[in-house]
Amino acid sequence: MSLEALNERVATDLSYLAYGGPNWVRPRSHSEGHVYDVVIVGGGQSGLSIAFALLRERVSNILVIDENPEGYEGPWETYARMMTLRTPKHLTSVDLGIPSLTFRSWWEAQHGVKGWEQVDKIPRGDWMNYLRWYRRVLGLPVINDVKLQLIEPTEDGVHRLHINGDGAPSDTLLARKVVLATGIQGGGDWHVPEMISENLPTMLYAHTSAQMDFEALKGKKIAILGGGASAFDNANFALAEGAGEVHVFVRRKELPRINPIRQMEGSGMIERFAALGDKDKYEVMAHFFKHNQPPTNDTFERAASWPGFRLHLGAPWLEVEAVGDQALVTTPQGKHSFDFLIISTGLLTDPAYRPELRLVERHIARWGDRYEAPAEVASPVLDAHPYLSPGFAFMSRSEEGRKPLHGLFTFSYSALISFGVSASALSGMRFGVPKIASAVAEQLFFDDRETILEDYFTYDEQEFVGALPQNV
Repeated sequence: MSLEALNERVATDLSYLAYGGPNWVRPRSHSEGHVYDVVIVGGGQSGLSIAFALLRERVSNILVIDENPEGYEGPWETYARMMTLRTPKHLTSVDLGIPSLTFRSWWEAQHGVKGWEQVDKIPRGDWMNYLRWYRRVLGLPVINDVKLQLIEPTEDGVHRLHINGDGAPSDTLLARKVVLATGIQGGGDWHVPEMISENLPTMLYAHTSAQMDFEALKGKKIAILGGGASAFDNANFALAEGAGEVHVFVRRKELPRINPIRQMEGSGMIERFAALGDKDKYEVMAHFFKHNQPPTNDTFERAASWPGFRLHLGAPWLEVEAVGDQALVTTPQGKHSFDFLIISTGLLTDPAYRPELRLVERHIARWGDRYEAPAEVASPVLDAHPYLSPGFAFMSRSEEGRKPLHGLFTFSYSALISFGVSASALSGMRFGVPKIASAVAEQLFFDDRETILEDYFTYDEQEFVGALPQNV
């Protein structure tokens, strides 16, 4: 099968499902211009699949915006540096149950069934190419190079979205509902320990989420702080690009070996996580954070095979200072000098870190507001996550915040404590995406409840038009 034939098969499959039926949402007029029923912020895998799910709900007055150029949405061509995805290849995600939309169908259309059998894990670049195809074949309404700067609630229930700016001409969009499908970074901000940010010039370090000039690092001695999967991805990438030495420093005395996601994928935990009570949710995610996500076996073996690779266990950084053009790192084992530091310490999730939410974040309920965890598992990191509704909507700390927060949803790492990995891992998307699309559509329905019911009760279009026999 060719890609052209697969495209036709997708169209046929969707036609059998009556995809693309008439939009049922009542249009909203506004003095400032067109009002979208839904604006999705983020055109990566989450934003694209939510758009598809909403179109299946017959909510078609929607728009997806992304700050990146077309084809470079999400992390896959920017800061993701793994060779392959970590998710098992057989797990489905953005296809939402349509066989012809799966990555496997797309792959086999180009490489055949035997080609699929030879795949161990999905190559990162091929996953991005699949997402580009997914967007095209579904004709999803995405515009690129549009950055959301601020969400401004209005008195009439419409959100004014301030876009671009930062030197570019500023503009606005109007939306009844806003979905922040902004991935790993959309729930907070990347974390760089203060001992680094306050003591080193930025020329000597970068977070793994940043674009880096690896050409300039050829032959250099590099240190990476962190023992998770991303640390080893970056070690491999730097060494492959010609770095002289890469030292990975891990606080723990042993690398994490258990990946809780693998257990969750087969136990029903991912798809049924939202049904758990607050106590169970909190304890499950505290355990998840405790183990973190280890490097895959092939990633670690590849890193260990480089002559320039060094692993330091039980080696937290106690002090960091600049000495000339070098970064001097102190650990319990002594002092080490490096040309450059790569910081793989993840991110901190808190709506307060998100500039687009600065007008409303004080209203957003956090887990710390709604649940008091036992001392043995309590964590300020978990407590800062937003406490979300059953449909991924932000909830208010008080009555004052209900109106400005109405219509704001998040499908990002913000949802981790409320929904598990449904919005933060490919293995959870097939469960989380239909849930948020249904919740958004349901809120639109209830917002227009009075009009919809009035139309129902006054409906008088005759369907039966046959003439009755005279003797009836």
